[in-house]
Amino acid sequence: MTNSDNNTKSPESQENGTTSTKESNTEEKKEAWGFDLYPERRSTFKPTVSNILLGREGKEGIEKIKCEKNVYECVKNSPIVKTMMAALKSSGCPIDIRRHISCEVCDYSVSGGYDPEMNQIVVCQNVCTKKSMVQGVLAHEMIHMFDYCRNELNFKNMEHLACTEIRAANLTHCSFMSAWSQGDASWTKIKQAHQDCVKTKALYSVLAVRQIGKAEAVDIIEKVFPKCYADMEPIGRRMRRNSEDMFRAYRDASYYGYE
Repeated sequence: MTNSDNNTKSPESQENGTTSTKESNTEEKKEAWGFDLYPERRSTFKPTVSNILLGREGKEGIEKIKCEKNVYECVKNSPIVKTMMAALKSSGCPIDIRRHISCEVCDYSVSGGYDPEMNQIVVCQNVCTKKSMVQGVLAHEMIHMFDYCRNELNFKNMEHLACTEIRAANLTHCSFMSAWSQGDASWTKIKQAHQDCVKTKALYSVLAVRQIGKAEAVDIIEKVFPKCYADMEPIGRRMRRNSEDMFRAYRDASYYGYE
């Protein structure tokens, strides 16, 4: 979720002092960079009467308070979130939850996001209604924040974007049950199922924020997959659902200098 200046004109338009409406619309669509999924980022969110009547909108204040409470509890009590915060602090990018985490209304197709221009994590308050969902979003997006802080990630570089999405899916999303729910699992190919789950999750994430074809996105993911899948910093292990992995990662964090 990055953004570009949509007011930049071509040399011809600067010379003529005008920009065609068609060119402006094309440029704006081309450079949306996923911000269209986060209307509060663009100050375009307005509740509609139909959604208010359906109960989907009109409770933004209540949702924000609940979301912020869940964020606070995760920051204080979640082993995986505390591990990520320690890693970010040790890497020179400490998190201030009032500055770096924002609960906002989002498109229902996403549950969260990372805004590198603001260096801020977005938790979708209208989607993440449970603390477990907020924990998952924080852990996932903190991987992106860590990569941006430590690895000088460029979100406009498709290989960089694919790599960080692979890492986030690998470390915080894909378990056997996640793979099963996505249709990637097989009892006889558990290791392959995990890799397929990571690729599928990364593909969905890339396609959600970039206007490229599926085939092109798959090619990019396959190109960077071996290296990015093997990189398990800063957690050091893949999280298995209903396991002690989060607590083990938190206990081991000090050995890697994350305190």
